[in-house]
Amino acid sequence: MPRIEGVAELPAALPPEQDLDRPGLYLNRELSWLRFNERVLEEALDPENPLLERVSFLTIFFGNLDEFFMVRVSGLLQQRKAGVIEPPPDGMTPAEQLQAIREQLLPLLERADACWSDDLQPALTRAGVRVASYGELSSAQQAALRLRFENEIFPVLTPLAFDPGHPFPHISSRSMNLAVVVTDPETGEKFARLKVPANFPRLLLVPEASEPSSTPSPVTAEVASNRATLVWIEEVIAANLDRLFPGVEIVDSFPFRVTRNADLEIEEDEAADLLTAMAEVVGRRHFGSAIRLEIDGAMPGRIREILVENLELEAHQVYTTTGPIGFTDLGDLRRLERPELRYPTFLPALPPPLSESRALLETLHRRDVVLYHPYDSFAPVVSFLRQAASDPDVLAIKQTLYRVGPNSPIVEALMAARENGKQVSALVELKARFDEESNIEWARALEEAGVHVVYGLLGLKTHAKMCLVVRRERDGVRRYVHLATGNYNGVTARAYGDLGFFTCDPDLAEDVSDLFNALTGYSRKRQYRKLLVAPVNMREEILRRIDREIEAHRSSGGGHLAFKVNSLVDKACIQSLYRAAQAGVRVDLQVRGICCLRPEVPGLSERITVTSVVGRFLEHARILYFANGGRPELYAGSADLMPRNLDGRVEALFPIESPDLLAAIRDQVLFLHLSDNVKSRRLQADGTYVEVEPGPGEPRIDSQHELLVRQNPWRVAD
Repeated sequence: MPRIEGVAELPAALPPEQDLDRPGLYLNRELSWLRFNERVLEEALDPENPLLERVSFLTIFFGNLDEFFMVRVSGLLQQRKAGVIEPPPDGMTPAEQLQAIREQLLPLLERADACWSDDLQPALTRAGVRVASYGELSSAQQAALRLRFENEIFPVLTPLAFDPGHPFPHISSRSMNLAVVVTDPETGEKFARLKVPANFPRLLLVPEASEPSSTPSPVTAEVASNRATLVWIEEVIAANLDRLFPGVEIVDSFPFRVTRNADLEIEEDEAADLLTAMAEVVGRRHFGSAIRLEIDGAMPGRIREILVENLELEAHQVYTTTGPIGFTDLGDLRRLERPELRYPTFLPALPPPLSESRALLETLHRRDVVLYHPYDSFAPVVSFLRQAASDPDVLAIKQTLYRVGPNSPIVEALMAARENGKQVSALVELKARFDEESNIEWARALEEAGVHVVYGLLGLKTHAKMCLVVRRERDGVRRYVHLATGNYNGVTARAYGDLGFFTCDPDLAEDVSDLFNALTGYSRKRQYRKLLVAPVNMREEILRRIDREIEAHRSSGGGHLAFKVNSLVDKACIQSLYRAAQAGVRVDLQVRGICCLRPEVPGLSERITVTSVVGRFLEHARILYFANGGRPELYAGSADLMPRNLDGRVEALFPIESPDLLAAIRDQVLFLHLSDNVKSRRLQADGTYVEVEPGPGEPRIDSQHELLVRQNPWRVAD
């Protein structure tokens, strides 16, 4: 068994009365997240993935890191500055975490740089897509690019000097920049900052030798087809700096990039208008304190010191690279018309009753329906709202919106419903991180259409995914409900693994009505019929069910808990799972991202297995299964087992009570993902992950692929 860092004092087997507050029993949240991002990088390194998909995984790896620094690392720096003395469950101080993050991250960055330079870039070249350095281009190609620079790029550029007469310029977060060193014949060496304009593609299409250099391709034609040569825009700018600095000698230029704190803070109780206040705060995001500086490894120390000093950074906040900076912009390669270098396309399925009838509400009157996106189409969710918007018998629609996305048919349906005289209420979460601007725009559009727009409860994010349709029918008013684990976003529904549930169950509908009333009005409701609601009773009810599983196992055996979540951080939940394992309950956890629980520790968690699946689709569904002594329960919903979800958000977990649907989701979704031995990684007690491989004679199971090729008529309950 691997050595457990920080718990050398543990005996070979822990007694049942082991103190579960000991820091060594928990993995650090931030380091666990870095392990997750390492698994994303492994997908970029996997030669079995299509080439352009590997490039996408590399961009996701770096994009994840950007957000990690903007939110998590910035938070640790603030905690260290404030002298925070309340440590996380693992006991690490903010300073210790910052040091450990850097130590763990540096080797990952080296692997990522090598992934590009030694693997992906040569493979792209072999496939006819050459990402070249400017110096590798022919003189004719360089001349054509200089003409484009003159005509299109040069007019946009603004060099900013830094000297006693010019203050150090503000450098916006995640912008690409050049630190330019020039020598003036009269005043000597000077420093200037040049921002690379973001309204140009990061990778420029290099004209073919046969193209006339006098007619460079326009900015809008930055799409390559079968074969292409591309070059980084900052290299084109660097090669033509003489046009920006005439009369002085260009000594050199070096790319750099700054990441700033983006964790927005707003005093909700002091904001007279939350919508206006959020708009103002979002506008300041690029002006947060600097958190990270990425520089070219060739940058001289004197230039580096200018940046470090004026950005008020410490040495540990500087990261050097030998490859291109800002790898997230490799997403430009997604526009290449090379389907053979991507995952095969697929057509999402429709359960037969939904494809046979346009009257979706009539179908839902007779049966519950579960959809598992992206394997099942998101179209029924849109149809649910569109049909409700046009149905003369529909009286009201209520909807939560967290991450909506652009050109949302969901929002359009809500506005159409209002135009058709329905009572429409929408809870738009303005504090959905990095979607604030989009949600502000949608909130204003909905208000202009006459929709009742609210922004949730003071101090809480509303993360629950709910839609309620109220309809007048012959036997009275009936309520139809859609509950989900994922957002009402048709774009992410094609890439995220999420469950959606349609029902007109009276108790669930009553619960959803009560929860909407709590969100839009004044309510201190503490009891719900079937929903588990945070921050009201969710943690309490989850812990109660784990304790119930322990008692059922002690009385009759067969105890089994199987949870699929994005993150497992909450200390109370972890301790409860430890106690279940010590009591002999089998605990199978699939945690895509952060997991602070240490599995497979003798006497503590040897009956707990933790796996993670990272693949073509983002595993996003949250499913909690309790064997319950032969009377199984299964809940799904929007909440992870984290303090922020259980204490700081409005969340909802909903039960799947149809025996057929429960068994199907358990066996053909949850247990299928748990049995994955192709894309799955297994967490070890020391916090590292190892590949899960088929045993002798066992078949290879790629759970996502299995779901793509299977036909699944089971998702409808009679």
